Amino acid sequence: MLRQSTYAVLCGILLLSVNAAGADETTQESIDTLAALGYPTPTENELVHIPPTMEDLAEAKLHPQLKRVIRRGYDLFTNTQQLRGENVFNNMNCSSCHLGAGRMPFSAPIWPAAVTLPDFRGKNAHVNNLEERIAGCFTYSMNGIPPDYGSDNMLALAAYHHWLAKGVALYPQQAIYGRGFPAPDRPEELSYARGEAAFQVKCSVCHGANGQGLRVDDQTVFPATWGDSSYNWGAGMVRLFTATGFIKNNMPLGQPNSLDDQEAWDIAYYMSSQERPQDPRYTGDIKETLEQTREPFHKHSLYGQVRETDGHLLGAHRNLGGKPFLKPDTVRARTFE
Repeated sequence: MLRQSTYAVLCGILLLSVNAAGADETTQESIDTLAALGYPTPTENELVHIPPTMEDLAEAKLHPQLKRVIRRGYDLFTNTQQLRGENVFNNMNCSSCHLGAGRMPFSAPIWPAAVTLPDFRGKNAHVNNLEERIAGCFTYSMNGIPPDYGSDNMLALAAYHHWLAKGVALYPQQAIYGRGFPAPDRPEELSYARGEAAFQVKCSVCHGANGQGLRVDDQTVFPATWGDSSYNWGAGMVRLFTATGFIKNNMPLGQPNSLDDQEAWDIAYYMSSQERPQDPRYTGDIKETLEQTREPFHKHSLYGQVRETDGHLLGAHRNLGGKPFLKPDTVRARTFE
């Protein structure tokens, strides 16, 4: 209960308006609260940034039309299900993984993308800009097809990313505090059985005993963790270290860092041993697909591996989840030749 209360305090701090006079005090208060929840304190050379809020946007000296576009981006980010059947073909919202409307540290806050892109990305082996990075989330995490580059919705999502990065210099030289889903060191041994038991006790109350999640009135309350309604085999969350980092730092919801390292890894291992929609890069042959994607991506997942409990070959299927296509045309190589 104390941890949940502290987490609520943290969320409240991060939703405060940060003006010039109060920025340092609010930043320190946020860091102190994070430390009380078990997060590391920033080192001297790390960049700490508290993103502005939608309340700050109301007071900002920006053109009214720009404010309108940023608000649209926030709305799309927190309720991406409004694009279901058009761009989204599962039960995910952007904020399902990027908690706190994309603002929470140690939950892959989205503002770093706005100041570190364009940059090379190993997953697709070319330089990506912000829109392409957003497109990847739709392709894999949403098991869908991204809004067109330059479209109103893509512009709105990009504008929201940039708003959250307000005041941060492009290509910062310091490491970014709270970026991504940092995972603890991997234990020597992972256990499917322990992971299943821990999932049922710690996770199923929200995500369901079969990982189906919870939807109420066509709105996602808690996302599916596997199955047709979850992210596909190409999503970053299928990588064991990514899933572990998310779970360790953020789950159970309101109780971050309450699981020990072994529990977090075991739960991630159990979740990642379940089936989900096919990777959009699937060639029609699991071995061939794995050969093409192992080094840049699947060497960290269980895709193409035999599940220890029943001998099932993970990913060896043509199930696309709820979408009528395999690969959107945005999944393509980019060259400058």
